[in-house]
Amino acid sequence: MILSLVLMGKSRFHWLCFPFLRLTGSFRRCPLSKRSLIIGSVCVVYLFFVVSQIGYSQQQRDRRTDKDKYRHTRGLYNLDTSDALPDSVPTRSNVVYITLKTKRLKPANIRGTIRPKLRRKVRRNNTASSAFTQNKLATLEQDAGHIQRNFERNTSWRETRDVDYKSLDIIHKSDIDQPADFHVSSIRIYSQRAPPWLSTQDVTAMRFLADAKVLRIKEVSHRDSPSLLIFEGERSVSVTAQRHTERNPVCGGQCGVINSPVDNTEVFAFHLDRVLGLNRTLPAVSRKFSFLHDGQPCPVVSWDASLYPEGLAAGASTVRLTWGEYQSSLKQRCWHKNISPKPDSGCSTVHHYEWSKLALFDFLLQIHSRLDQSCCGFRPRLGDLCVELGHHADCGDQKRIQLANIVHRGHDPRHLVFTNNKGFFDRNEDNLDFRLLEGIKELPEQAVSVLRSRKLREKLLQSLFLDQTYWESQGGRQGIDKLIDVIERRVKVLLTYINAHGIKVITMNA
Repeated sequence: MILSLVLMGKSRFHWLCFPFLRLTGSFRRCPLSKRSLIIGSVCVVYLFFVVSQIGYSQQQRDRRTDKDKYRHTRGLYNLDTSDALPDSVPTRSNVVYITLKTKRLKPANIRGTIRPKLRRKVRRNNTASSAFTQNKLATLEQDAGHIQRNFERNTSWRETRDVDYKSLDIIHKSDIDQPADFHVSSIRIYSQRAPPWLSTQDVTAMRFLADAKVLRIKEVSHRDSPSLLIFEGERSVSVTAQRHTERNPVCGGQCGVINSPVDNTEVFAFHLDRVLGLNRTLPAVSRKFSFLHDGQPCPVVSWDASLYPEGLAAGASTVRLTWGEYQSSLKQRCWHKNISPKPDSGCSTVHHYEWSKLALFDFLLQIHSRLDQSCCGFRPRLGDLCVELGHHADCGDQKRIQLANIVHRGHDPRHLVFTNNKGFFDRNEDNLDFRLLEGIKELPEQAVSVLRSRKLREKLLQSLFLDQTYWESQGGRQGIDKLIDVIERRVKVLLTYINAHGIKVITMNA
């Protein structure tokens, strides 16, 4: 039995090796020249295979090296403009490139307004000088955007605090304050030019608000208006601006208004306004102050003295209209084609097209404090200001409700300036304020074309990415995407409303 198995194994071995033995035998019988040719051909094929493998591996290593260099290298360029800021900005590394997804699988649903993360308070030494400074700055720890409960008795603006920033810097020298201390701008532009919807003046103002050295801070108030917290920055101004500021004691140079951290929609509103081509808001950025709000990012808006042509005591140039008068002016198309209205028409100084731009802007951000301060067009919550102050009860007689915050520059009464842009991202589509669109028959073609092009997300990402402090305070790309999700859903509602009501989309260059 064992012998048979051995013989069977040998037969299988010879059967398997028979082709090889036959090939080698025939090879030996070939002439020498033919055998040399076969061996040479085999060597050439083998050499070609080895060289190709080595070249492929080297190419892969070069690609990985170039990819790593590209990923870890970035350049920061200044705008190539004649009136750019003189400060030199060094090169920074580790750029974050924005890549857009083709489609979000499930848009985020925001139930509350996104707010910056709270920082832990830094423990300071209890010295006599620091205790004195803390008491001196205690009055500055308040929200500049909230309405004052106790109205001021005098009728003129008064300065309540004037703090020298240099003394604060000495006491809080351990704190990291502005990026200007390190000569690195928080307004990041990684190309030769900013996005086309931002002008040179916009970028200059943004860099001033974000990086200028703070010289002093003032808190001013007027009657029942909310108090303003204004800082004066260390920047040179033109002769024309100096002459204009001499008549305005609030700001002796270039200034910015510091708002509460909860009003961070001012920054988003500025970028949305520029992307849509409306150009009606003041430049706004997000900035941190170590001596305010525990170092949380605060929206800072550019100070515009032309809104107060008769001085701060007279207040801003506002248009006073009731809801009924506003609807009547929409029907009359006041100042359309530069035709002066009749004296008894009840028209205001504002051009007809301005109301269309305001309505579109306020609807996307759901800003009701201008056209619907009594919250008559939606279901307000108990914590909303219109409910707390009792304005919501006035909706029974809507024609007599006053419009608010309708502001224009003193030298330009035909065009509005959108200020106090407190928007809401936590309203669902079933509770939007359609009263903001009531009476509107035309909308600006440039803004609607952006909404229809499906490039709103891409442009907003590019624009908001410039403000590094705001970008990081909202949670980076993920947080910004959630905000844009809300705006995109409202865009769909607005486009449906335009088609359903036959609203015309026309060019508005006035």
